Amino acid sequence: MRRSRGATGADPRAAPRLAVRLRVNAIQCVAHGLCAELLPEAVRLDDWGYPIVDDGEVAPELVELARRAADACPTLALLLESERT
Repeated sequence: MRRSRGATGADPRAAPRLAVRLRVNAIQCVAHGLCAELLPEAVRLDDWGYPIVDDGEVAPELVELARRAADACPTLALLLESERT
């Protein structure tokens, strides 16, 4: 017996995916720049050394590196947010 995948073509039994995004708490950040050193693929620094994070999801292959960068932030200003998609 074959099950229909519906209009989207997605398998209805597939587990929901987690979308991971980076966010900076600008009030806590004091511009150490460690996040940009640990995760240059997603974080760059402005002229004063404050991080600018890319909008959108963190690529799946970078999630573990993003987690390490967030854990290494001296002021805990780099945050990872997850949501089910």
